[in-house]
Amino acid sequence: MNTDSFVAPLVEGFRAENRKPLIILTYSSLALVVWKYFASPAFYIEHLTQSGFMPAAPKAAAAIYSFVSCFLLLGIVPAVIVKVVFREKLADYGLQFGDRARTVRSFLIMGPLFALGGYLASKNVAVAEYYPINPHAGQMFGLHVLTYLLYYMGWEFYFRGFMQFGLRERFGDAGAIMTQVLVSTLLHIGTPSSEAFGAILGGVIWGLLAFRTRSLLSGFLQHSLLGITLDWALCNR
Repeated sequence: MNTDSFVAPLVEGFRAENRKPLIILTYSSLALVVWKYFASPAFYIEHLTQSGFMPAAPKAAAAIYSFVSCFLLLGIVPAVIVKVVFREKLADYGLQFGDRARTVRSFLIMGPLFALGGYLASKNVAVAEYYPINPHAGQMFGLHVLTYLLYYMGWEFYFRGFMQFGLRERFGDAGAIMTQVLVSTLLHIGTPSSEAFGAILGGVIWGLLAFRTRSLLSGFLQHSLLGITLDWALCNR
């Protein structure tokens, strides 16, 4: 085997124009595995229930743990990478109002549709058996919403911000959008099939919207409204 040909792809990856996508995709591999295995509600129940946090409601604590972990691993750490490693502005990754008119207009049009989608999804037996992730959400809905919003902040910044905007220059608009759609959809494996297929559509819509508005705000609000409406409907059945 020619050693030079074997290491050539690695050397190519460290060239200046490839460095950012290499960092983004490498961090993705690590962060998503860590979150899936060590930041899940199941991990909390098995290993951290003796932490003393909400001892009377360990499953609620497990859900909050997972939501906050998503915010840290998929939101805060990538934001630090953008600022410290890439030395770029977070606004260039969608953390801004962007085109205000398009942001507001898209939310006013799409927001009610996703709220309706969440309500209709609550009628699905498979969905009702899987959600809410916090089984005590109905008894602490305010806290549930606040921590759930942290989850959506981390999720949207990671996929539609860090990954999509970060890969745009190297992969092009379509390539960047479909890369984050691929990864975010794979993370839905294990959820009801209707949600997994819906993740493809949602990823494309919110990805296009992020580029169109230059902001994550409208997509974040729509995604949050979908999930919160679903849980509200399930808690009030």
